[in-house]
Amino acid sequence: MSLEELAFLVLAVVAVGTGLAALLVRELVHTILWVSVFFVDLSAIYFLLEAPFLGVLQLGVYAGAVTVLLLFGIMVTRKRIFSRDAATGLGPVPLALAAVTFIFLVASVGEFPSAPTTLQVYDPSALSALLFGTDGPWLLLLGIIMMSGVAGAIYLVREGRE
Repeated sequence: MSLEELAFLVLAVVAVGTGLAALLVRELVHTILWVSVFFVDLSAIYFLLEAPFLGVLQLGVYAGAVTVLLLFGIMVTRKRIFSRDAATGLGPVPLALAAVTFIFLVASVGEFPSAPTTLQVYDPSALSALLFGTDGPWLLLLGIIMMSGVAGAIYLVREGRE
């Protein structure tokens, strides 16, 4: 077993573990934190598979923006985000259904193809120049506006405010 295969297996185990932890924890904020760790782990898998553009997008969009959006949504809608009123988690029936689904998926996979497939090579620098070439300053301004919105939301929902 090569070092890359070992790293992939470790990252896959971490991804499954963080996915299960996100489903099983009782606090909603902890769920979002586990999901963000899963997003970072998935980006590491993309880097390991030599897809750096997808890895950076995964880090920026999901691990960054989606996590902040979820936390922002909870802060705006829930007064006490660490209370037992905000508790989540799964019961035994959904876990049993997930286990049965996993068993059926593993049984139906069959054999994996042994011959490698040819991949079409693209230039990620040309794609990033097309996406962010002239729009870079506007994206930076949008990020600053979003961060000021998050700071304002934190100020509005803090506990001591009357």
